[in-house]
Amino acid sequence: MTQIMLYFDRHEYAARIVAALVYALTSAIAINFFWTPGHIYSSGFTGLAQILNTVGSRYFHLNLPIGLLLLLLNVPVLLLGYRKLGYRFTMFTAIALVLAALAIRFVPTPPTNWTHDSLLLAIFGGGINGFGTGFALRTGLSTGGLDIIGIVVQKKWGLRMGAVNLTFNFIILLTAGYLFGPEYALYTAISLIVNAYMIDNVYTRQQKLQVMIVTEHPDKVIDMLQQNIRRGITIVHDVEGGYNHHEKEILFTVISAYERYDFRDALEQADPKAWSSTWRIEHTIGRFFEPKL
Repeated sequence: MTQIMLYFDRHEYAARIVAALVYALTSAIAINFFWTPGHIYSSGFTGLAQILNTVGSRYFHLNLPIGLLLLLLNVPVLLLGYRKLGYRFTMFTAIALVLAALAIRFVPTPPTNWTHDSLLLAIFGGGINGFGTGFALRTGLSTGGLDIIGIVVQKKWGLRMGAVNLTFNFIILLTAGYLFGPEYALYTAISLIVNAYMIDNVYTRQQKLQVMIVTEHPDKVIDMLQQNIRRGITIVHDVEGGYNHHEKEILFTVISAYERYDFRDALEQADPKAWSSTWRIEHTIGRFFEPKL
């Protein structure tokens, strides 16, 4: 699995097309196999499309396709993405949305009696959709709706993508309770939490790692890291190795978890004998370079 993620991290356009297909398939499976049979709602604009579909069929006897509603709701958000995040990001997002709408339309639904356990439907629906959403975000596109809003908010205030989704989805939870009863509001809440957890674990661009490097060749390491990942580096001079008592220097920097493979390769190339450790941090203060999506 790690090697697959590494390949997609390094082959941008192939990764984005594959990610769009993966998202389309996972969202269709989550909706058709798990959420719709369990009266459970997704997060974001997909959940809003489900709500409009339910309200239309129940109160107005209108069959409004979820995929079509998803596309229509995302038109203004795609315009926001074009302005704030760029043409390429928005183009691939639009491709992902069109593929998702088609998949939701054509992926067959399971037999009506295949399972009646709403808890399983909530957990697996949230997990499958969260994986597809996180994988799409990781490769530089989004699934539209709250994902684009979440990226804009994350870039401005540094909030986690999953936390942003949970904040905006409170109204969806209340609507599920109104339409199907408090029990289904709780199942929807479970599904949203699982969905957010999967997003945060697959989409690692917003996760930051503190890096410490012990090396006898600091100049080579600094040059290589700054060429490859464009990070500022703090130097601690005149340290001594406890084993061989060679003179060394310690370098500190912060990278995103998304860059960990580039960091590993750059360090190996600059100084194969360097030692490093990483640990996860919650927040940084000051400038932190964010590559364009």
